[in-house]
Amino acid sequence: MAQVISQANARDLGLPGRKSLEIISGGMGAQAATLRLVEIPVAKPGESLRGPHYHTNYEECIYVLSGQGCTETDTGKHPLIAGDTILIPAGEAHVTRNTGVESLMLLCFFPTAQVTNLEKDKM
Repeated sequence: MAQVISQANARDLGLPGRKSLEIISGGMGAQAATLRLVEIPVAKPGESLRGPHYHTNYEECIYVLSGQGCTETDTGKHPLIAGDTILIPAGEAHVTRNTGVESLMLLCFFPTAQVTNLEKDKM
């Protein structure tokens, strides 16, 4: 049965250095999808930055809604602007940073109902 999920019903994940709202996941009835709305603010001088992580068993697809940033991966640095999408293979370490002057807004899709292995440094 189709369902509409309001952003007001999204779960705030409380991840460091960003606001991450889980809109769709197994906890909300999804069988094989997780969707997150992520806001990465402009870094403040002297602020410690989040380290890279990876997902062992599934890829991540990130779509840039607004702002500009850079995703650093095992294979290099990938500048991003609104309208860009980056596909990160399973097991590849990555971190996305805001490189602009306004918040970086992202939609992050995972082809799994349960996202795990989020904070494992590998790079």
